[in-house]
This record gives sequence, structure tokens and C-alpha cells, in this order.
Amino acid sequence: MKPSVPEGMTSRHVTVGRRQIYLSELGQGYPVLMLHGGGPGASGLSNYHRNVEALAQHFRVLVPDMPGYGQSSKGVNRSDPFGDLAESMLGLLDALKIDAAHVVGNSYGGGCGLRMALDQPRRVSALVLMGPGGINTTRGVPTAGLKQLLSYYEGSGPSIEKLRTFIREYLVADGSQVPESTIEARFQASIDPEVIAAPPLRRPNSLKAALRMDFTRDKRLSRCQTPTLVLWGTRDKVNRPSGGATLQKRMPHCDLYLFANTGHWVQWERAEEFNATTTGFLTRHTPDALRR
Repeated sequence: MKPSVPEGMTSRHVTVGRRQIYLSELGQGYPVLMLHGGGPGASGLSNYHRNVEALAQHFRVLVPDMPGYGQSSKGVNRSDPFGDLAESMLGLLDALKIDAAHVVGNSYGGGCGLRMALDQPRRVSALVLMGPGGINTTRGVPTAGLKQLLSYYEGSGPSIEKLRTFIREYLVADGSQVPESTIEARFQASIDPEVIAAPPLRRPNSLKAALRMDFTRDKRLSRCQTPTLVLWGTRDKVNRPSGGATLQKRMPHCDLYLFANTGHWVQWERAEEFNATTTGFLTRHTPDALRR
């Protein structure tokens, strides 16, 4: 079962360089670009279906399927995944003739959003990051959840059992809240032959690629002037919650909100609070002349 489409939402493909990016849009006002996570079968609307309508009451909400996912072109540059994704999403803003936007990013999408702000800071008015990828706080082995995520296409290949385990045991704090229909829909998306041929999220193919994905090594982080709100579940088993304190320490304008008894999917598990907190933060950082 696919998530219901909000009334008034429009969807289309947008040409961005060599790619076709599938984009859904709702609302009017200052643009908010919402970037989904990198789990198997992920897409823009499946990640944000509990948030789009609430944010669209205040903003022009743009929800793409990122490269490699959903109905967008497949394939991501493994030597610099965050750089490739950021370039594509900045290109999407160019194609829409949007000079600057707020960016909301979950996990893999959070890494993309942060890279956008570091590469072209004037294009990102404010950032909201939920358990973002690329924040290595231990220099140690990946978390159990990240291991599950990166191994999905390895070994025996994708299966609904693997996906069910990842979602119910590692993605959220209370797996009983995730309906079987959601798991089935994501599984079907994850076994698209084009995705199997080029999985969008895999282990780095070189040490150089791994270092490029570690924002704690990027000296630009301490110079980033973008107002940033970091939201992290204290029971996140995919990306370590200690990454929140790391970002707040390194970034000069970073607020941090930790959610108790919450896993990796803050925007889904704590949707009402996420919607209110995000709306308030983004409204505060919207240019006065452009507020609705």
C-alpha cells in the first residue's frame, strides 16, 4: 500500500542534467526541500507522508525522490555519494528557478542537505537534520543498524525478511507501529531491477570515498553559518545520537533536540512534535519579506 497523496499535490519529472528527478509539490510560500533517507525502497513521500500537509500550510513543500530511489533516475557516484546527491538537488533548485530554500534531511538525505550547505551556503537558508549520515563520532565500526542497511543487497540479496528486520528492529523504537503494508511496499520498490543493478547506498568503494562521507573531517563545518536544527532519537540504532552533540559543538548556529524513546525515523515516530518544531524553526529563519 502506497501512502495516500494529499489533496492538491502535484507530481512530475524534472530534468536535472542527465537525470530525471521525480518531484511532488504542495503548498505555497518559501520553498522547503525535503530529502528522504537511504533505506531500501525509500522515497520522498513514503518518508514524509506524516509531515507534508502540516508543513504545506506554511511553505511551498518540495519532496523529490533522490537519485537512485523511487521514480527518479538510478545510480549514485560511489566515490562521492553526498557530493553527487548535493549537486543533483542543487541542480533541481536551479531547474525550478529557486535561488535559495530551506532544506530538511533525514539520514542519507541529512548528509546530502549538510553537503549542500557546505558546498553552496547561500542556497540553503536553514537546515533541519534528523539523525543525519556522515557524522562519525567514534572512528569505530558501524552501528548494528547501519550494518543491516549496508548489507541488504549483499550475500543472499534483498528479501522481505531482511527488510522487515531492519525496519522493525533498527529503524524505529517500536517496530509494532509499522504496518506490514509499508514493509511490503518498500520491499517491492527495493527489488526494482535498476536498483538491484546499482544500489544507491553501499559500503564506500575506497578509503578516500569513506573520508569524503565523514563530515567531522570537513573543516568547513566550523565555518558554516547556516542556521541548523538537529533532531535525533535517543534510541537511534542506525546513526549514533552522539552525532547531535558533535554537530552542536562544531557548528556555530546549531540547535539540538533529542527525542526520548525514539529511533532513527523522528519525522515518522514523533510526527506531531516534528511538524511543530520544524515549522517554528523554519518560520523564524524565513526572510521577513517572504513569509506567508
